[in-house]
Amino acid sequence: MAAILGGGLGGLSTGYYLLKNNLNSNNNLKLYLLEATNYCGGWIKSIRTKDYVFEQGPRTIRPKGVTGLNTLNMIQDLGLSEHISPIKPDHPAARNRMIYVNNNLYLLPSSLKGVFQKNEPFSKPLIYALYHDLKKPHKQLKDDSIYNFVERRFGKEIADYAISPMICGICAGDAKEISVKFLMKTLFEWEQTHGGVVKGLMKSLFSSKTGNELVLSDLARKAQEEKWSVYTIKGGLEMFPNKLQAHLKDNNVTMNLSTKVEAIEFVDSGSVSLNIQTGEKLSVNHVYSSIPAYCLASLVQKQHPELAKTLKDIPFVTVGIVNLYFATQKPLIKPAFGFLVPPIENSPILGVVFDSCCMPDQNGTVLTVMLGGRWFEEKFGKNTTSENLYNIAVKEVGSILDIKDKPTAFNVNILNRCIPQYVVGHYERVDEIRQYIKSNNLPISLIGSSYDGAN
Repeated sequence: MAAILGGGLGGLSTGYYLLKNNLNSNNNLKLYLLEATNYCGGWIKSIRTKDYVFEQGPRTIRPKGVTGLNTLNMIQDLGLSEHISPIKPDHPAARNRMIYVNNNLYLLPSSLKGVFQKNEPFSKPLIYALYHDLKKPHKQLKDDSIYNFVERRFGKEIADYAISPMICGICAGDAKEISVKFLMKTLFEWEQTHGGVVKGLMKSLFSSKTGNELVLSDLARKAQEEKWSVYTIKGGLEMFPNKLQAHLKDNNVTMNLSTKVEAIEFVDSGSVSLNIQTGEKLSVNHVYSSIPAYCLASLVQKQHPELAKTLKDIPFVTVGIVNLYFATQKPLIKPAFGFLVPPIENSPILGVVFDSCCMPDQNGTVLTVMLGGRWFEEKFGKNTTSENLYNIAVKEVGSILDIKDKPTAFNVNILNRCIPQYVVGHYERVDEIRQYIKSNNLPISLIGSSYDGAN
């Protein structure tokens, strides 16, 4: 028997793959999934009406890399292919991404031609960043912040106006704290091994590629052939975890919602006791933990305080999400994915997503404003209200996009400690955690965004 802790996308996906392994290996592993709340899906929540869809958490999925392709394989297997809405390279949401600097919105270059042209707020064509990399000596380092790395290799403007806002959009974090290995591990390795990014790129072009080829579903192959930028699901992203949950139920996974685990007791290398809030105990042979690291820390604190401390050291940030719907049919925005705000602008918002451009079946204009992140408490204090975040969001949207209409509908959600921050030293910390588990023969596997990223 095995127990999965957490019914977010990580926990549900774990159940999916364990079931697949049962089938492929002719196993009959009994699975339990325990979720503390009364719903599955984690931060993925969709509000659907006949006129709009509000995504209160993530709204798109990247199809890139092994993880992205595996996700597409899973989506096809679950029968969701016909509900997929891709954003292809020629779509305005793929071509038009903006940053807000010095009270102006600027389009970021999206073509090779744009790299050779001067585009504000950059003082030179971006091609000069490559010259900067070629002439700059490298620094021997085990890790570095993504900001320091980009500033060193490509210049301060690229770090301030391209990378810093991008990190705000991806993990609501500060590029001066986030590890370069989070997004640019290969580029960092090229610098460390070959002395620069361009030099490493040139050498990689002549090196043979190794590794097993992933078997692709028709949907994954289509995404590759059509070069999807990102994709979403018609009717709301929540359909994905809902379908996964139904799949697990149909395959006899015991789904225990509103079931809070208060402590984990490791009996031996093949036995674990889960203490439930109701006083019950569940004995299993292995635990798959997809809950946030700080939640797991409290469950193992009594028996393994050293492990708990290292788990607690993984920082998380809080993000405010304000969804706005304007019923008017007149165009309020230009077709684009949206815009991000570099931290040097000292704005209360991280950026705005133009949902009515990115997501199908929206009548009118739908925007999502992201606030806070790494700077949530600094900007809004410890006890901010939904009303305060709404007023700030409407004010900023009105000022930046010159929208004078009042929203027809809105929703505010404060996602408390929702995104882990892969700060410098994160990967060494995760290695330390996993080494502790291995050395102590603890029958637990760590999965989810606290450790290895989310796609």
